[in-house]
Amino acid sequence: MLGIIVLPLSIIVTWKETRAVIIALHKKGFTGKDIAASKIAPKSTIYRIIKNFKESDSIVAKKASGHPRKSSKRQDHLLKLIQLRDRGTTSTELAQEWQQAGVSASARTVRQRLLEDGLVSRRAAKKLLLSRKNLRDRLIFCKRYRDWTADRTGVKSFSLMNPLSDCLGHPEKKLVWRRQGERYHQSCVMPTVKHPETIHVWGCFSAKGVGSLTILPMNTAMNKEWYQHILRKQLLPTIQEQFGDEQCLFQHDGAPCHKAKVIIKWLGEQNIDILGPWPGNSPGLNPIENLWSILKRQVEKQKLTNSDKLQALIMQEWATISQDVAQK
Repeated sequence: MLGIIVLPLSIIVTWKETRAVIIALHKKGFTGKDIAASKIAPKSTIYRIIKNFKESDSIVAKKASGHPRKSSKRQDHLLKLIQLRDRGTTSTELAQEWQQAGVSASARTVRQRLLEDGLVSRRAAKKLLLSRKNLRDRLIFCKRYRDWTADRTGVKSFSLMNPLSDCLGHPEKKLVWRRQGERYHQSCVMPTVKHPETIHVWGCFSAKGVGSLTILPMNTAMNKEWYQHILRKQLLPTIQEQFGDEQCLFQHDGAPCHKAKVIIKWLGEQNIDILGPWPGNSPGLNPIENLWSILKRQVEKQKLTNSDKLQALIMQEWATISQDVAQK
């Protein structure tokens, strides 16, 4: 018996440190019973640590065997390749494909392996289906205007136009496996396509507030003739009212009727400058989309089913949008 052991327990922070203290005392000749009297660890734990040290001559704890892993690193890599082919494949489907490669594992095991690789199941973001040309045009557009400011161009404010889409119904929900930062990766989004509109609404706004709003007759498609008519009857009065002789820039997207030669010629004759060329399938680049979202939320609160009342409500809610909202 070497005496009573007195230890400042506050300095023992982790089990690794506790193990090191126990082994150090054992090397100095203290028995397991002596060390247990200090109450730094249960007696059974102290005896086990001393026993492991005698067998391995190391203070590192033995790694618990646990349940044997069902797959090798090579098989885990194969699972990753299978998953990357289609991000929307479910864990059950992945387990079945994995089994065909000789790995008997459950869907739960599949989820654990994907989680180890940073892949989690999330609802796919919905984005318009883009062609290679769409992607190339978007990049050209962004590079052209990335350093563009009002001061450099002499433009004081904007006049922004776009048709309001009243798309009914909601696409089905889809889950995809993705890592952090991959929400809008092309392989992780759900492509959507444009649907026929039931009500066609044209409106404009600038930093000075909302401008004119008009609703096309039912079952009327927006073509170059209608578009030129709207620009003449709605756009020109709004520009005159909000800007007078000030310079402004007109922004609309790349819809076929917007790009028609007769429209381009007419806008030139009116001395209206255009922001462009506009990349296809790029509604998110037009700030009026945020205004349409505000308008749509206000209109949907009423849950109207009558077309005439719905059109009247759209006009009413549009008029309530403040200049402050338009500026933001």
